Amino acid sequence: MKLALASTLTMTILLTGCSVPTAPKAVSPLDSLFTEPVGRSSATSVASGHNVSLGLVYSHNTQANRAYLQHYQANAGTGFGQSLLVQSIHDAYVATSKPDLAVDWVKASLQRQFGSVTVYPDLQSLRAAKPDVVAVVDTRSQLMTSRSSDIEADVRAIFYDSNFNYIGTAQGHDAKALSPLWADYKRSEEIVADINEQQNVQVRALQKFDQSLSNLLTSPADKVSMIDNQTGRKLY
Repeated sequence: MKLALASTLTMTILLTGCSVPTAPKAVSPLDSLFTEPVGRSSATSVASGHNVSLGLVYSHNTQANRAYLQHYQANAGTGFGQSLLVQSIHDAYVATSKPDLAVDWVKASLQRQFGSVTVYPDLQSLRAAKPDVVAVVDTRSQLMTSRSSDIEADVRAIFYDSNFNYIGTAQGHDAKALSPLWADYKRSEEIVADINEQQNVQVRALQKFDQSLSNLLTSPADKVSMIDNQTGRKLY
């Protein structure tokens, strides 16, 4: 039994230590999007409903996060150590690093609130389309590595009027700190349960986003400066 447990732990370390990438460093969600200061909208709330068109762009964080999750999932599925890893642990890594979970969830949530939701490749294309409301979707995940079992997920949609003046932000965040996967007392079932927390954290952050979005669309937007907590940069 001890030999089997040691083998499982060795397999896990091989995967996390040699294959799984670390999360990219977060930047301001407005980096590379706006080249000039953004003002505060005179609107007191975000317009929504079946007659309102919404244009979306994905921030640098969102694009980097998707690439990070693709890399994470690909290495968990085919990287070095795959042949040594027990199937249940391998499957848990793959299942909890879905690259499109956040963006698909956010888009579906927004489609329930607006008449049309269109994703544009860049701000120039969005400006030319002239939707009624604009949103920058900013997502970031931090999954397990060989050095850390801290998990975190952050998602937000930053809303602007048709003149690109800031209205308000809907956001959700969740995090959990776990004991190291390679702790000598853990069995494979416990390791799988810990890995599954990666998806639970992401889902809880998205559920909190949905609640924040509902609150934003039904309440007046606060007339205060919105600050990006990670960079200290104003969002308008």
